[in-house]
Amino acid sequence: MKVAIVHDWLTLTGGAERVLDAMLEIYPQADVFCVVCFLAEEDMHLLRGKTPHTTFIQRLPFARRFYRSYLALMPIAIEQLDVTAYDLVISSSYAVAKGVITGPDQMHISYVHSPIRYAWDLQHDYLKEARIDTGFKSLIARAILHYIRLWDVRTSNGVDHFIANSRFIRARIAKVYRRSATVIHPPADTSRFTMRVDKEDFYVTASRMVPYKHIPLIAKAFAKMPDKRLIIIGDGPQMDLVKEILAPNVTLLGRQDNDVLVDYMQRAKAFVFAAKEDFGIVPLEAQACGTPVIAYGAGGSLETVIGEGPDRTGVFFSDQTIESIAAAVIEFETLSEKITATACRRNADRFGTERFKRELLDFVEAKMAHQGALAEDQPVAFLSVIKH
Repeated sequence: MKVAIVHDWLTLTGGAERVLDAMLEIYPQADVFCVVCFLAEEDMHLLRGKTPHTTFIQRLPFARRFYRSYLALMPIAIEQLDVTAYDLVISSSYAVAKGVITGPDQMHISYVHSPIRYAWDLQHDYLKEARIDTGFKSLIARAILHYIRLWDVRTSNGVDHFIANSRFIRARIAKVYRRSATVIHPPADTSRFTMRVDKEDFYVTASRMVPYKHIPLIAKAFAKMPDKRLIIIGDGPQMDLVKEILAPNVTLLGRQDNDVLVDYMQRAKAFVFAAKEDFGIVPLEAQACGTPVIAYGAGGSLETVIGEGPDRTGVFFSDQTIESIAAAVIEFETLSEKITATACRRNADRFGTERFKRELLDFVEAKMAHQGALAEDQPVAFLSVIKH
C-alpha cells in the first residue's frame, strides 16, 4: 500500500510535528508533502531521512520568514500537490492540509488538530492581536478569511473520514463541517520524562509566545504576587512584550533546549497554562514529570488535566484574567498536598505514543477493510453515492 502524509508546514517542532513523527513510525514507507519546509538542521531527523514534497510557496520571496503572509495562496498551493499515486492519504491538518485533492479510489483520512483557528471562531482575536481589526487592511484580511472559510468547508467534502485530536475539536468539526469525527488524542512521549516527587518553591510556564498562549497575562499575574516565583521558558513574537512586564520574582529564560525545559518542569511546584488549546501536549509533559498543572478551564485542558477527585492533577481557573490566575494559584497552594506526583504521572501515561500508534493504525485498517468490502460487493456507481 502506497501512503502519503500531508502536513501543513514544517518550520518548527511542536505538537503537530510529534503527530507526524508518530505517523512516520507507523508508515515508514510514506512520502511527506507540505506547503513549505524550513526545519532547522537539528530538527530534520523528524523526517527520518525523507525529503518532503513542497509547493511553489517554498520558492517565493521571503517565504522562510513570512510564509504565513502567503495564506491566501495556500489553498491553491495545497491543491497542486500530486498524490494521485497513493492508496492512502493521511492529512495532519490545522490549516490547509486537508484540502489536498484525492480521487474516488483513494482513501483520505484527515487528522484534524483544529479547523483553521484564525478563519473561524478566533478570527476577531487574531485580527485584534495583529492590529488589523479596523481600516482598509482589515477589509482585505476579512475578505481573504471569508474566502478561506468557503474553501475550508468545500474541501471537507473530499475527506472520507475525520479524526479529531480531542472532544473539543470534534465539536468544532461538527460545527464547521457538519461531519462526525473519531477522537484519537495525540501522542505524549512520556518515556522521555522522569517523575520527580520533591518540588522546589517556584512555578514554571513554557510556550511559544504567540497571542493565544497568553504568556504576558501569566507574567502580569505573578508580578502581582511578589512572594511567588515564576520561570518563563520560550520565545516568539510576544517576547518583547513579556520583557516589559518582568518583575523581580519573574524570570525569563528565553528558548532553552529540551534538557533544561524538562529539568525546570521536574522541579517546579506547578506548571501554569493559560491557553484555550485544542489539546495541549506540554501540560501532559509536565504531569509526566510528576508536576501538577494550573490551567485555563476550557478546550483540551479539560481532557488532559483532572481538576477534582482523589486522582486530581491540577486546578482550573475560569477566566483568562490576572485575578482568575492569581486565585487559582492560591487555591492550588491550599490543595497541593492532596495532588500527588504519582497521580500526575499516571494520568500522563494514558496519552502515550504507543497508545496513539495503536489507535490510529486500528482506525485506518478498519476503514480500509470496510472500503475493500464495499468495492467487492457494490457496483462502482453505487459506491460513489454512498461514500459521499
